Amino acid sequence: MHYLLIIHILAGTLALMAAVSAVVSSKGKKVHIIAGRTYFWGMTIIFLTAIPMSIVSGNVLLFLIAIFSFYLAYAGMRFASNRTGIANIFDWVAVGLMILSGMVMWCLAIFYFINNNSQYITLIIFGFIAISLGYTDFRGYRNKSAIGKQRIARHLTNMLAGTIAVITAVLVTNIYIEPVFILWILPTIVITPIIFWWNRKYTVSNKAI
Repeated sequence: MHYLLIIHILAGTLALMAAVSAVVSSKGKKVHIIAGRTYFWGMTIIFLTAIPMSIVSGNVLLFLIAIFSFYLAYAGMRFASNRTGIANIFDWVAVGLMILSGMVMWCLAIFYFINNNSQYITLIIFGFIAISLGYTDFRGYRNKSAIGKQRIARHLTNMLAGTIAVITAVLVTNIYIEPVFILWILPTIVITPIIFWWNRKYTVSNKAI
């Protein structure tokens, strides 16, 4: 557990640095591509270390967040590289797990609410995000509509949402305030409007993708 935690923290640091680099670099350029791939592999390591740690500690919330966060990185990477809009078996499995994790979050939120745990608010919000993003991606795969500008929009949405997850993890690990759900949802509240703005910028522009 100790060594897994060290690797987990290092991977989180790497993913956060890569995410910042990807955001500030020119889209489609070599630096952006390398930063995006580094971010994905950092998130993969986070996932691979979080799953066993959550199982050993019996932390269901950590287990669900690990699936949630990894899906965002995986989907973001796939939308960046898949120009055809045709999903493979891994895409279908991933989107199914994302939607399922959101449903489980809502079930856990009910349990937390009954036991006066304020984290039910976090679970309700994250569950909604998981189901909403998962269904949007599912619809894109089903209709094969994730091409052109829509593909870039899905790429940006998932990558930035994954970055929110990393920032959230850094905040809740290093800062403690009451009620605890505030830090869990603060990055989402602050960065989500940026995602909407960025999506609109790309989908309404006349620039060819």
